[in-house]
Amino acid sequence: MAVKLIKTTTFNRIWIHFFIFAKNKQLTQRYFIELAYKGTRFHGWQVQPNALTVQECMENALSTITRERVELTGAGRTDTGVHASYFTAHFDSSKPDLDHPDFTHKLNSFLKDDLSVFAVSKVRPDAHARFDAVSRTYQYHLNLRKDPFSVETSWYFFRQPDVEKMNQACQILFEYIDFTSFSKLHTDVKTNNCKIIQAEWLQQGSDLVFTVKADRFLRNMVRAVVGTLLEVGLGKMDLAGFRKVIEQKDRGAAGLSVPAHGLFLTDIEYPAHIFVKQY
Repeated sequence: MAVKLIKTTTFNRIWIHFFIFAKNKQLTQRYFIELAYKGTRFHGWQVQPNALTVQECMENALSTITRERVELTGAGRTDTGVHASYFTAHFDSSKPDLDHPDFTHKLNSFLKDDLSVFAVSKVRPDAHARFDAVSRTYQYHLNLRKDPFSVETSWYFFRQPDVEKMNQACQILFEYIDFTSFSKLHTDVKTNNCKIIQAEWLQQGSDLVFTVKADRFLRNMVRAVVGTLLEVGLGKMDLAGFRKVIEQKDRGAAGLSVPAHGLFLTDIEYPAHIFVKQY
Protein backbone atom coordinates (compact mmCIF):
# COMPACT_ATOMS: atom_id res chain seq x y z
CA MET A 1 0.00 0.00 0.00
CA ALA A 2 2.84 2.38 0.82
CA VAL A 3 4.35 1.86 -2.63
CA LYS A 4 0.97 2.53 -4.25
CA LEU A 5 0.60 5.76 -2.27
CA ILE A 6 4.05 7.00 -3.33
CA LYS A 7 3.30 6.24 -7.00
CA THR A 8 0.00 8.09 -6.84
CA THR A 9 1.60 11.10 -5.14
CA THR A 10 4.39 11.25 -7.71
CA PHE A 11 1.88 10.94 -10.54
CA ASN A 12 -0.19 13.79 -9.13
CA ARG A 13 2.89 15.94 -8.64
CA ILE A 14 3.86 15.49 -12.28
CA TRP A 15 0.42 16.62 -13.42
CA ILE A 16 0.55 19.64 -11.11
CA HIS A 17 3.90 20.71 -12.57
CA PHE A 18 2.59 20.16 -16.07
CA PHE A 19 -0.48 22.27 -15.33
CA ILE A 20 1.64 25.12 -13.92
CA PHE A 21 3.99 24.97 -16.92
CA ALA A 22 1.09 25.00 -19.37
CA LYS A 23 -0.55 27.90 -17.55
CA ASN A 24 2.66 29.95 -17.52
CA LYS A 25 3.25 29.15 -21.17
CA GLN A 26 -0.24 30.31 -22.02
CA LEU A 27 0.22 33.58 -20.15
CA THR A 28 3.52 34.42 -21.86
CA GLN A 29 3.33 37.24 -24.39
CA ARG A 30 5.81 37.65 -27.24
CA TYR A 31 6.97 41.16 -28.08
CA PHE A 32 8.94 42.86 -30.82
CA ILE A 33 11.20 45.69 -29.71
CA GLU A 34 12.31 48.37 -32.19
CA LEU A 35 15.54 50.19 -31.41
CA ALA A 36 18.50 52.14 -32.74
CA TYR A 37 22.11 52.34 -31.65
CA LYS A 38 25.39 54.00 -32.44
CA GLY A 39 27.79 51.09 -32.69
CA THR A 40 31.02 52.90 -31.79
CA ARG A 41 31.46 51.52 -28.27
CA PHE A 42 29.77 48.18 -28.89
CA HIS A 43 31.29 44.92 -30.05
CA GLY A 44 28.28 44.28 -32.24
CA TRP A 45 24.79 43.13 -31.32
CA GLN A 46 25.29 39.57 -30.08
CA VAL A 47 26.35 38.74 -26.52
CA GLN A 48 29.97 37.62 -26.23
CA PRO A 49 32.33 37.11 -23.29
CA ASN A 50 34.42 40.02 -22.04
CA ALA A 51 32.94 42.52 -24.50
CA LEU A 52 30.17 45.12 -24.36
CA THR A 53 27.32 44.36 -26.77
CA VAL A 54 23.95 45.89 -27.57
CA GLN A 55 22.12 42.68 -26.69
CA GLU A 56 23.68 42.59 -23.23
CA CYS A 57 22.71 46.21 -22.48
CA MET A 58 19.16 45.68 -23.69
CA GLU A 59 18.65 42.42 -21.79
CA ASN A 60 19.96 43.99 -18.58
CA ALA A 61 17.60 46.95 -18.90
CA LEU A 62 14.57 44.81 -19.75
CA SER A 63 15.28 42.32 -16.96
CA THR A 64 15.69 45.12 -14.41
CA ILE A 65 12.42 46.83 -15.28
CA THR A 66 10.27 43.71 -15.70
CA ARG A 67 11.92 41.93 -12.74
CA GLU A 68 12.19 38.74 -14.74
CA ARG A 69 14.91 37.26 -16.88
CA VAL A 70 14.57 38.50 -20.45
CA GLU A 71 16.40 36.95 -23.39
CA LEU A 72 16.39 38.74 -26.73
CA THR A 73 16.58 37.22 -30.19
CA GLY A 74 17.82 39.78 -32.69
CA ALA A 75 16.93 40.19 -36.35
CA GLY A 76 20.58 39.58 -37.12
CA ARG A 77 23.97 40.42 -35.79
CA THR A 78 25.89 43.57 -36.63
CA ASP A 79 29.67 43.59 -36.40
CA THR A 80 31.80 45.70 -34.07
CA GLY A 81 31.41 49.40 -34.86
CA VAL A 82 28.41 48.99 -37.18
CA HIS A 83 25.40 51.21 -36.43
CA ALA A 84 21.67 50.62 -36.68
CA SER A 85 19.14 53.39 -37.18
CA TYR A 86 16.54 50.61 -37.08
CA PHE A 87 16.88 47.19 -35.49
CA THR A 88 14.41 44.65 -34.13
CA ALA A 89 14.45 41.80 -31.65
CA HIS A 90 11.83 39.63 -29.97
CA PHE A 91 11.40 38.45 -26.39
CA ASP A 92 8.82 36.71 -24.21
CA SER A 93 7.41 38.06 -20.97
CA SER A 94 4.69 37.28 -18.47
CA LYS A 95 3.86 40.99 -18.35
CA PRO A 96 0.76 41.76 -20.49
CA ASP A 97 1.18 45.50 -21.10
CA LEU A 98 4.77 46.14 -22.18
CA ASP A 99 3.56 47.60 -25.49
CA HIS A 100 2.43 50.76 -23.73
CA PRO A 101 4.41 53.95 -24.54
CA ASP A 102 5.08 54.46 -20.83
CA PHE A 103 7.16 51.29 -20.77
CA THR A 104 9.19 52.49 -23.75
CA HIS A 105 9.84 55.79 -21.97
CA LYS A 106 10.91 53.99 -18.80
CA LEU A 107 13.18 51.68 -20.75
CA ASN A 108 14.90 54.60 -22.47
CA SER A 109 15.64 56.16 -19.09
CA PHE A 110 17.79 53.10 -18.31
CA LEU A 111 19.80 53.34 -21.52
CA LYS A 112 22.74 55.55 -22.44
CA ASP A 113 22.48 58.13 -25.20
CA ASP A 114 23.88 55.84 -27.91
CA LEU A 115 21.05 53.31 -27.50
CA SER A 116 17.36 54.11 -27.95
CA VAL A 117 14.06 52.21 -28.09
CA PHE A 118 11.29 53.39 -30.44
CA ALA A 119 8.49 50.98 -29.56
CA VAL A 120 7.53 47.62 -28.08
CA SER A 121 4.77 45.76 -29.92
CA LYS A 122 2.76 42.61 -29.27
CA VAL A 123 3.21 39.90 -31.88
CA ARG A 124 1.96 36.38 -32.47
CA PRO A 125 3.51 33.65 -30.27
CA ASP A 126 5.45 32.19 -33.20
CA ALA A 127 6.70 35.52 -34.61
CA HIS A 128 10.48 35.59 -35.08
CA ALA A 129 12.58 38.73 -35.47
CA ARG A 130 15.09 37.02 -37.72
CA PHE A 131 13.20 34.42 -39.71
CA ASP A 132 10.03 36.46 -40.36
CA ALA A 133 11.93 39.41 -41.87
CA VAL A 134 11.17 39.73 -45.58
CA SER A 135 13.84 42.33 -46.32
CA ARG A 136 16.66 44.34 -44.78
CA THR A 137 18.17 47.64 -45.91
CA TYR A 138 21.70 48.89 -45.28
CA GLN A 139 23.38 52.19 -46.05
CA TYR A 140 27.08 52.92 -46.26
CA HIS A 141 28.20 56.51 -45.71
CA LEU A 142 31.30 58.10 -47.18
CA ASN A 143 32.42 61.68 -46.72
CA LEU A 144 34.60 63.16 -49.44
CA ARG A 145 35.57 66.00 -47.12
CA LYS A 146 37.15 65.46 -43.73
CA ASP A 147 34.45 66.21 -41.17
CA PRO A 148 35.21 66.00 -37.43
CA PHE A 149 31.49 65.74 -36.63
CA SER A 150 30.91 62.57 -38.66
CA VAL A 151 34.20 60.81 -38.03
CA GLU A 152 32.46 57.96 -36.15
CA THR A 153 29.55 57.53 -38.55
CA SER A 154 31.07 57.89 -42.02
CA TRP A 155 34.29 56.92 -43.76
CA TYR A 156 36.48 59.76 -44.97
CA PHE A 157 37.28 58.97 -48.62
CA PHE A 158 39.47 61.67 -50.14
CA ARG A 159 39.06 60.74 -53.84
CA GLN A 160 35.97 61.46 -55.94
CA PRO A 161 34.78 58.18 -57.51
CA ASP A 162 32.71 57.97 -60.69
CA VAL A 163 29.19 57.65 -59.22
CA GLU A 164 27.57 56.97 -62.59
CA LYS A 165 29.95 54.10 -63.28
CA MET A 166 29.33 52.63 -59.82
CA ASN A 167 25.57 52.77 -60.40
CA GLN A 168 26.05 50.93 -63.67
CA ALA A 169 27.86 48.22 -61.72
CA CYS A 170 24.95 48.17 -59.25
CA GLN A 171 22.64 47.09 -62.07
CA ILE A 172 24.79 43.99 -62.54
CA LEU A 173 24.02 42.91 -58.96
CA PHE A 174 20.36 42.35 -59.90
CA GLU A 175 21.38 39.66 -62.40
CA TYR A 176 22.82 37.31 -59.77
CA ILE A 177 21.78 35.57 -56.57
CA ASP A 178 25.00 33.81 -55.48
CA PHE A 179 27.23 36.34 -53.74
CA THR A 180 29.94 34.04 -52.39
CA SER A 181 32.56 36.53 -53.61
CA PHE A 182 31.29 39.09 -51.09
CA SER A 183 30.86 36.72 -48.13
CA LYS A 184 33.11 36.34 -45.13
CA LEU A 185 35.06 33.10 -45.35
CA HIS A 186 34.26 30.02 -43.24
CA THR A 187 30.74 31.00 -42.18
CA ASP A 188 28.15 28.40 -41.18
CA VAL A 189 25.38 29.49 -43.58
CA LYS A 190 23.69 26.87 -45.77
CA THR A 191 23.51 29.09 -48.86
CA ASN A 192 25.13 32.25 -50.19
CA ASN A 193 22.08 33.13 -52.28
CA CYS A 194 20.50 36.56 -51.78
CA LYS A 195 17.95 38.48 -53.82
CA ILE A 196 19.00 42.11 -54.13
CA ILE A 197 16.00 44.43 -54.49
CA GLN A 198 17.69 47.83 -54.47
CA ALA A 199 21.28 49.02 -54.96
CA GLU A 200 22.27 52.60 -55.72
CA TRP A 201 24.69 55.43 -54.93
CA LEU A 202 23.50 58.97 -54.21
CA GLN A 203 25.74 62.00 -53.71
CA GLN A 204 24.76 65.24 -52.02
CA GLY A 205 27.67 67.62 -51.79
CA SER A 206 30.52 65.81 -50.08
CA ASP A 207 28.24 63.05 -48.73
CA LEU A 208 28.14 59.83 -50.74
CA VAL A 209 25.69 57.13 -49.65
CA PHE A 210 25.25 53.58 -50.92
CA THR A 211 21.84 51.99 -50.25
CA VAL A 212 21.23 48.27 -50.70
CA LYS A 213 18.10 46.25 -49.94
CA ALA A 214 17.79 42.46 -50.11
CA ASP A 215 15.83 39.55 -48.70
CA ARG A 216 18.93 38.56 -46.70
CA PHE A 217 22.62 39.42 -46.42
CA LEU A 218 25.79 37.44 -45.88
CA ARG A 219 28.38 38.21 -43.21
CA ASN A 220 30.49 41.20 -44.28
CA MET A 221 28.63 41.33 -47.61
CA VAL A 222 27.75 45.03 -47.77
CA ARG A 223 31.24 46.22 -46.83
CA ALA A 224 32.78 43.91 -49.46
CA VAL A 225 30.33 45.08 -52.13
CA VAL A 226 31.11 48.73 -51.34
CA GLY A 227 34.85 48.11 -51.48
CA THR A 228 34.53 46.44 -54.89
CA LEU A 229 32.20 49.12 -56.28
CA LEU A 230 34.71 51.78 -55.26
CA GLU A 231 37.34 50.01 -57.37
CA VAL A 232 34.96 50.43 -60.29
CA GLY A 233 34.45 54.09 -59.39
CA LEU A 234 38.18 54.73 -59.27
CA GLY A 235 38.80 53.04 -62.63
CA LYS A 236 40.70 50.10 -61.15
CA MET A 237 38.03 47.67 -62.39
CA ASP A 238 35.67 47.85 -65.37
CA LEU A 239 32.10 46.56 -65.53
CA ALA A 240 33.17 43.28 -67.11
CA GLY A 241 35.64 42.82 -64.28
CA PHE A 242 32.93 43.46 -61.70
CA ARG A 243 30.75 40.84 -63.32
CA LYS A 244 33.67 38.41 -63.33
CA VAL A 245 34.21 38.95 -59.60
CA ILE A 246 30.66 37.79 -58.88
CA GLU A 247 30.89 34.81 -61.22
CA GLN A 248 34.19 33.61 -59.73
CA LYS A 249 32.51 32.99 -56.36
CA ASP A 250 35.83 33.71 -54.67
CA ARG A 251 36.22 36.25 -51.86
CA GLY A 252 39.81 36.82 -52.93
CA ALA A 253 38.64 38.18 -56.29
CA ALA A 254 36.59 41.01 -54.75
CA GLY A 255 37.80 44.29 -53.32
CA LEU A 256 38.72 45.03 -49.72
CA SER A 257 36.04 45.47 -47.07
CA VAL A 258 35.49 49.10 -46.18
CA PRO A 259 35.64 50.15 -42.49
CA ALA A 260 32.71 49.19 -40.26
CA HIS A 261 31.93 52.64 -38.86
CA GLY A 262 30.35 53.88 -42.10
CA LEU A 263 27.74 51.11 -42.18
CA PHE A 264 24.15 51.44 -40.95
CA LEU A 265 21.30 48.94 -40.81
CA THR A 266 18.39 51.24 -41.66
CA ASP A 267 15.28 49.11 -42.13
CA ILE A 268 13.80 45.64 -41.61
CA GLU A 269 10.42 44.74 -43.10
CA TYR A 270 7.91 42.23 -41.73
CA PRO A 271 4.51 40.93 -42.86
CA ALA A 272 1.70 42.80 -41.11
CA HIS A 273 -0.07 39.65 -39.90
CA ILE A 274 2.55 38.84 -37.23
CA PHE A 275 1.61 41.93 -35.19
CA VAL A 276 -1.21 41.69 -32.65
CA LYS A 277 -1.66 45.24 -31.41
CA GLN A 278 0.17 48.53 -31.70
CA TYR A 279 -0.35 51.86 -29.97
